[in-house]
Amino acid sequence: MAPTLADPFNDSSALIDFVVNQGNGVKGLSELGLKALPKQYIQPLEERMCMTNIVPQGSIPIIDMSKWEDPKVAKSICDAASEWGFFQIVNHDVPIEVLLENVKDATYNFFKMPVEVKNKYSKEHSSSNNVRFGTSFTPQAEKALEWKDYLSLFYVSEEEASALWPSICREKVLDYMKKSEVVIKQLLQVLMKGLNVDEIDEAKESLLMGSMRTNLNYYPKCPNPKLTVGVGRHSDVSTLIILLQDEIGGPFVRGNEGDDWIHVPPIKGSLVINVGDALQIMSNGRYRSVEHHVVANGSKNRISVPIFVNARPIDMIGPLPELVANGEKPIYKQVLYSDYVKHFFRKAHDGKKTVEFAEL
Repeated sequence: MAPTLADPFNDSSALIDFVVNQGNGVKGLSELGLKALPKQYIQPLEERMCMTNIVPQGSIPIIDMSKWEDPKVAKSICDAASEWGFFQIVNHDVPIEVLLENVKDATYNFFKMPVEVKNKYSKEHSSSNNVRFGTSFTPQAEKALEWKDYLSLFYVSEEEASALWPSICREKVLDYMKKSEVVIKQLLQVLMKGLNVDEIDEAKESLLMGSMRTNLNYYPKCPNPKLTVGVGRHSDVSTLIILLQDEIGGPFVRGNEGDDWIHVPPIKGSLVINVGDALQIMSNGRYRSVEHHVVANGSKNRISVPIFVNARPIDMIGPLPELVANGEKPIYKQVLYSDYVKHFFRKAHDGKKTVEFAEL
């Protein structure tokens, strides 16, 4: 039986208790069969305006990775990272069954679990900060909540994952992360060569992909999707993001015209790649992390599974020495990566403002 909630619209404390503290999330709200959106989820008009300037025929690049070392393919990857900040890859080395079936099953299986089981992984109850079940983005800092629940899994080691990650999804998610590493290394090799960095030694690899996190994102169907968002406008703090989306679709990317938004269409077997702030900073602005958001859906439940490829928390990020050594003027300072990430997570989503933290 679906949980019940008295007067979800007017009593904010009751809604926060139900959604956040009890761990029902927006999945619990959706299962109440609400006819209208609780006011706490109604986004300001300027955020909803994002939905009105959609480019009907716009499309981010789709790149065939079967010959990823071909100079033409490499150029298309670097061009996409420079001009769009987003692209999709097909014919990559991640097996389709790992993508389409296993990870989807793992995600749905976790979110089907009883609330009291999922809530063991919430901020208040989880045995580790590296395993976190939550809702929205930063509820305590947001003026309007986002229509999304998630399980965030920070990968430290296989031993820790075996000990701490939920057993219902652990093996399939670990397999997805391992199989994706091949593609991540291919993309980073190409992108570094595009900056005239010909060799990724151990230190450089650690800086580019020294830590990884994945999210299992769940977007339940929403009573008034046009009044809210699944994820607000933001750019990601990572080096690269590898996104598996299902067949429903939902991400929109800010286009080069400024006010236009371009839908990222679901393509069976593809992965969506986007540049994060860390790579924009390390490339001294040559590669672009781009603002994007996710819409809510009024008819279907939707999932997505991003892998966030990061520097380690202890690393300093800034323009790569190879760029500065060639006389290029740095536009970013060196910042401790953990400080950058903390700055991002202590506030609500606010477009591209986080990168200002690293500007000279």
